[in-house]
Amino acid sequence: MASRISLDLDVLRSFVAGVELGSFALAAQRMNRSTSAISAQLKKLEEQAGQALMRKAGRGLVLTPAGEIMLAYARRLLALNDEAVQAVQGSGLEQGWLRFGMQDDFGESLLPAILGQFTRAHPQFRLDVKVARNQQLLDGLAKGELDLVLAWDGGQQWPYQQVMGTLPLCWIDSKSSPVTCVPDSAIPLVAFEAPCLMRAAACTALEQAGLGWRQAFCSSSLSGIWAAVAAGLGLTVRTPLGLPDTLQLRQDLPALPEIRLMLYRAESAAATGCERLSEVVSHAVDGYLHGLQRY
Repeated sequence: MASRISLDLDVLRSFVAGVELGSFALAAQRMNRSTSAISAQLKKLEEQAGQALMRKAGRGLVLTPAGEIMLAYARRLLALNDEAVQAVQGSGLEQGWLRFGMQDDFGESLLPAILGQFTRAHPQFRLDVKVARNQQLLDGLAKGELDLVLAWDGGQQWPYQQVMGTLPLCWIDSKSSPVTCVPDSAIPLVAFEAPCLMRAAACTALEQAGLGWRQAFCSSSLSGIWAAVAAGLGLTVRTPLGLPDTLQLRQDLPALPEIRLMLYRAESAAATGCERLSEVVSHAVDGYLHGLQRY
């Protein structure tokens, strides 16, 4: 009977980092190792797999079909490893109560993963979640009603904050009933009620381009925004996060800025529990943003 091969998690972590960063030299920097050491790890992984995981494409490397399979399993193995470590380390934590806030943009995509991983690893903690708009979340943090908030960067400075990533703002239209932009006619906008960072970005971009706009639909919920755009009532500006299949990106309108995604923590939050929740949120966001690179 052939001996079983045990994959090295440290090697898998370097492999995933190299693929996600698009460079094994950058992966070496992140892992605090030499480029030659990372190359040796990749060679070892290919020897264990019995076939090439990467191939040359121009000046860079791309995954082979076997590499794509290995990448999917590597992410699962690393996620399970990290969850196991968190569960063991957190087994001695005292009971606590954490209040976490996030936006509608992440409700369906990120919230289930965050809740599942944290509650499995730290069942002794009670986790309350509030899904709301950006300003409501930041107000809740300032008033001591929330401990940790995942929100867009509106220029606020907080003693405890961490950049999660940067996403493009995009013009979004209906697939079945796209808006026809007629010269000298106001462009119909679908947006949240003011104040709204993305509404402001849309208006500024149009005004700087000398284009007029009108408010065609106003909503207090993201589901309302998506429904109105899908019905052809107007265009909206959001990130690609959670983009429904009924909608599409528009490329023929004025350029929009990028927006940073931030993780804010209340100064009074329980240090250990909040730190563990921050780790879970960071891991979930990192994986999700990687899947949006095609935009």
